[in-house]
Amino acid sequence: MTRQANPWAALIALCIGFFMILLDTTIVSIAIPAMVRGLHTDLNSVVWVLSVYLLTYAVPMLFTSRLGDRFGPKRVFLAGLAVFTLSSLWCGLSGTAEMLIAARAVQGLGAALMTPQTLAFITHLFPPAKRGPAMGLWGGVAGLATIAGPLLGGVLVDGLGWEWIFFVNVPIGVIGIGLTLALVPDWQPRHAHSFDLLGIALSAAGLFCLVFGIQNGQHYSWGEVFGPVNVFEIIGAGVLLLVAFVIWQRFNTREPLLPLRVFNNRNFSTGTITAAAIGFAMTGMFVPIVVYVQDVLGMSPSKAGLLTAPMSLLSGMIAPFIGRLSDKVNAKYLVVTGFVALAAGLFVISVQARADTDPWALVPALLLCGVGTGFVFAPMSNVAMSSVERSLAGTASGIFNTSRQVGGVLGSAAIGVLLQARITTQMAAEHGNVPVALTDAAKETLILPAAVLLLGALAALAMKRPAPQDSAPRVGTGAEPAAA
Repeated sequence: MTRQANPWAALIALCIGFFMILLDTTIVSIAIPAMVRGLHTDLNSVVWVLSVYLLTYAVPMLFTSRLGDRFGPKRVFLAGLAVFTLSSLWCGLSGTAEMLIAARAVQGLGAALMTPQTLAFITHLFPPAKRGPAMGLWGGVAGLATIAGPLLGGVLVDGLGWEWIFFVNVPIGVIGIGLTLALVPDWQPRHAHSFDLLGIALSAAGLFCLVFGIQNGQHYSWGEVFGPVNVFEIIGAGVLLLVAFVIWQRFNTREPLLPLRVFNNRNFSTGTITAAAIGFAMTGMFVPIVVYVQDVLGMSPSKAGLLTAPMSLLSGMIAPFIGRLSDKVNAKYLVVTGFVALAAGLFVISVQARADTDPWALVPALLLCGVGTGFVFAPMSNVAMSSVERSLAGTASGIFNTSRQVGGVLGSAAIGVLLQARITTQMAAEHGNVPVALTDAAKETLILPAAVLLLGALAALAMKRPAPQDSAPRVGTGAEPAAA
């Protein structure tokens, strides 16, 4: 008979790995200028260091959620944590942009193995009536890690070099492996899933073509890439492949990678849209802000990170309280409040930004961004996952996390290409006045994530309050989760 597991201890162990995953989506942003100089490369290559991680993180996640259902979430999580830790070491040892991009691709795969298991474990460890605080902790870790990356990254870049934003993962990963082995139960759903290899190939190829075309459009002047193939043809091929993927999921009579019936649940469908929107904005907002405060206002990486620290702290502090509140009130209003606050914060920053702005004058707007982030993650996740059929929990977790990461991939690509395009245009308009040109380009680029957030707020209004559900069995009782 298995011993009773402590759900909170298990969740804390899982959150260490989850923290590293999200930290590495933003910690790179603060090091962009340092990596351009240290690797003797251009901005587009360094943006690929961010995008390739998000791409290899997002694409396999529907597949890796099935691995957890089949082989056990703990075992898949540990495998992912080991891959992530070792590839972090490889990232730090990379001497060229090409090698770093390859190492980051492997690191993203490790993240894809880990992430679906965390939400699946929350739905297993905690009954629905007590899931809000657990989602609050998960949301607090998400908000804290996503925004704390620039602070820690700035300190490491200034003190030790950009390589240490990756080396720091190694001891944390080792600790995470030890705690996971000791505290997380070896839950075995043992669902005999088949694997949709054609679905995996179509989704991977479609997303790669779409992201490659968007991000490299400016690099190839929106013309030919190789032979007669141009950027728009690659983007079109990506769209067609993704349409083919959805059609295949509709007619796959065995076990589709993306079971479309899960989208019959309005809360889950809306939750995936809002997750994509917050992923787009959170990934995209940092690139123009970092370029502006470092290259225009002259802040060092550590001071630039310190500038965002209050935002990080505020987000992490309020997220657990918002998670508890999401069990007591209609959570959609919390999500809408968060989206609007984050969009308003970005808009204020774009209005304040000038070539001679005092950087610390941006703190109130950044605090508003922190409030917005703290309001979004926990209630959004709680609403999206709470009414999903128990038999689809693992798959739904993968879809939900994939939607956020796909949003992040598109945000990184779109913001990167827009910023480069606006810099080129503004440099010509300002006759080579670099500070003014960079400032104007950053201001204009920030409008895009703000607009996406407002669209996300409109989508969140369609959420409805989840109906009460029966409590789930606790880990350690020997009972399997009941199918809905």
